[in-house]
Amino acid sequence: MRHPLAKTPVFSLFLGMIILRHCESEFNRLYTLTGRDPGVADPSLSRQGRDHAQRLVQELAAEPITRILVSPFTRALETAAPIAKALDITPEITPLVRERGMYSCDEGSPASALCAAWPRLDFAGLEEVWWSDLPESDRALQNRVQRFRSFMTAQPEAGQTLVVSHWWFLLGLCGDSLENGDWRHEHP
Repeated sequence: MRHPLAKTPVFSLFLGMIILRHCESEFNRLYTLTGRDPGVADPSLSRQGRDHAQRLVQELAAEPITRILVSPFTRALETAAPIAKALDITPEITPLVRERGMYSCDEGSPASALCAAWPRLDFAGLEEVWWSDLPESDRALQNRVQRFRSFMTAQPEAGQTLVVSHWWFLLGLCGDSLENGDWRHEHP
């Protein structure tokens, strides 16, 4: 049972932001089957991932979410979409929370392609090629994590913010491995 004050802004400050790893992508599905990088750039969610993203609407319904920050990768956008629709929130494109450049899936879609695919979202501040070089160093990843922590610390609505991101970035942020579709509260 949730605390009766959980939906109030003051209480949400104590809980911290909600971090969510994107749901299962086609890359995740194929990698699990073969143990090899399947060579899929900026993959969409798998069927299981799309179903899971829909279930997250109910899982997160009791959370006081008023803002969604999302990585520009397609799998993160598709994870955030049903939640944003249910809450009538327009997600904010946040390249700082993108995945670490390590595998084929970590090559994104150009900003112009994302604008065409997601016309209701604002990609104006996104460079055409916005993803990290492969491989991205530990130092570069930790630098992004620290900049994001500093950004969130300055946000008055941090406790009402959902951040949809990726395994490496979230590992750097919270120190734990989140599975596809896992979420938790985290203080910046």
